[in-house]
Amino acid sequence: MTRRFVAIRLKVPDNTAYTALVALQRLGVDVGQVERATIVPVGDGDDAAVLERVRRDESLFNPNLHEVEIRNTLEPEPGEMVVREVPGSDDMSFPRRRSHIRASRARDDKVEGRARVRPAKRATQTSWKLFDRDGHPVSKATLGLARDVLLCNPAIEEAEMPCDGGELPA
Repeated sequence: MTRRFVAIRLKVPDNTAYTALVALQRLGVDVGQVERATIVPVGDGDDAAVLERVRRDESLFNPNLHEVEIRNTLEPEPGEMVVREVPGSDDMSFPRRRSHIRASRARDDKVEGRARVRPAKRATQTSWKLFDRDGHPVSKATLGLARDVLLCNPAIEEAEMPCDGGELPA
C-alpha cells in the first residue's frame, strides 16, 4: 500500500484565500486567483477506503462545506506551494512560554484529581495554488514573491515549491 494524503478544500467561498488574493495584489504580486487547501496524511489504503475514512471524520470533513481530493505525494504542482510548520516552532519552543504552560498544565491536571485530555495535533499542511488573470498557474518567480511577502512566515514555517530542475527563487 502507498502512503496517502488528502487535500481538503472549501466548496463555499474561501474568505482566507480571497483575503490573501487582495493582499497579494495590493503588495504588487501579479495574481488573479488564489486557492487554499489543507493537506492531511491519512495513512495507507486504496482510494475508496481513504475517502471513506476521511468522510467519517467529522473533525476533518463536513460534506456540506468541503470537497476532498486524494494525493499520492506532497510534491507541489505548478503554481502551488505547500507550507508547513517548522518542527519545534510551537509554543513550547520559547523558554518563557514553556514554563508558564507547564505550570498551567500542572494546575489543570490536579483539578478534581483527573488527567486533562489534550487534543492530538495533526500534521497538517496548507496548499496555496496561485493562478494568473488568465487562469494559468503562476511562474516560480511569482510564487516565490508571494511566499516572501505574505504566504509563509520563515520564523515558524517553510514552503516547498515545484522544482523542474531549475533554480528556485531565493
